[in-house]
Amino acid sequence: MLIGVPKEIKNHEYRVGLTADSVREFTARGHKVIVESRAGQGIGCADEHYAAVGGEIVDTADEIFARADMVIKVKEPQAVERRMLREDQILFTYLHLAPDTAQTRDLIDSGAVCVAYETVTDASGGLPLLAPMSQVAGRMSIQAGAYCLEKAHNGAGVLLGGVPSVAPAKVSVIGGGVVGENAIQMALGMGADVTVLDRSIDVLNHLSARFGAALKTLYSNAATLESSVLQADLVIGGVLIKGAAAPKLVTSAMIKQMRAGSVVVDVAIDQGGCFETSRPTTHAEPTYLVDDVVHYCVANMPGAVPRTSTYALNNATLPFALQLADKGYRRALLDNPHLLEGLNIIHGKVTYKAVAEDQHYDYVEAIEALTA
Repeated sequence: MLIGVPKEIKNHEYRVGLTADSVREFTARGHKVIVESRAGQGIGCADEHYAAVGGEIVDTADEIFARADMVIKVKEPQAVERRMLREDQILFTYLHLAPDTAQTRDLIDSGAVCVAYETVTDASGGLPLLAPMSQVAGRMSIQAGAYCLEKAHNGAGVLLGGVPSVAPAKVSVIGGGVVGENAIQMALGMGADVTVLDRSIDVLNHLSARFGAALKTLYSNAATLESSVLQADLVIGGVLIKGAAAPKLVTSAMIKQMRAGSVVVDVAIDQGGCFETSRPTTHAEPTYLVDDVVHYCVANMPGAVPRTSTYALNNATLPFALQLADKGYRRALLDNPHLLEGLNIIHGKVTYKAVAEDQHYDYVEAIEALTA
């Protein structure tokens, strides 16, 4: 199979779909890989590194999309990239379609086979290709929040960990999944006063056992959520409903009642965000104010640490990408039910139920679409 790796073009996105080490795995199996020139520059992977392991360097993304049987990316294809997709071409990347009407429509029109990292599952029901970036984003959320709390960045001028004689900042983490657990680890490590809210007792038991008495755990309901948000200096939104738009748990009325200079970091923004006042931002302009509350809603947070992020992502995605290349997409998807969960759109049909419901398209079961 011919695999193509374009340079990412989203604002301040420095990750790359394949490292040189991953390209070596493909070429060792007899596949061909074409890589857009300078695609790996952001992680310190030069064109000659790709060439040394059998990759072919090409000048433009146009050539990648025109020649490749499978395109491997990191972020969702931008409008100019979507116009280059071909019928029956495999697209393997993050898609986050539930809140993205334009992208969903374009992928349907393309006739491509669109497999989303974020909905591939594992034997335990987890999301193994989303988890590494959720780990990165969870940890970064605390760094970003601490930075935004500084007065020069419109924050309240609060040091996250406080100092002797001055209380630390209060941090509320909504959602105790992978994002939440990693945010908690960082916040507690910096000395903050941390509370986590979740609707799973099992999750709260796990977090309590891991972090001990330093972490406050609350069952999430309307009362505890509102109280925790209003008391917090920093709120982390880490809510995920697999493949679907995130619920708007924090209302604009709650934001209005928060203290001036408080900060909210919406890690769920790729799926539409869990704050009613959220809208996607970029690393170039990461924040904005609503009712004097700083909103950090960068839609590709891990792109700021591309070397760590790319290697962590490749460690997770490579086995699935090799299955698609070795077997072809039909056999690979039919043989592996966990990879099949990643199929969101194929030949103009929406095969992921949450996306179909959120975007108001007819839903077709993935196996039916594959075997039609």
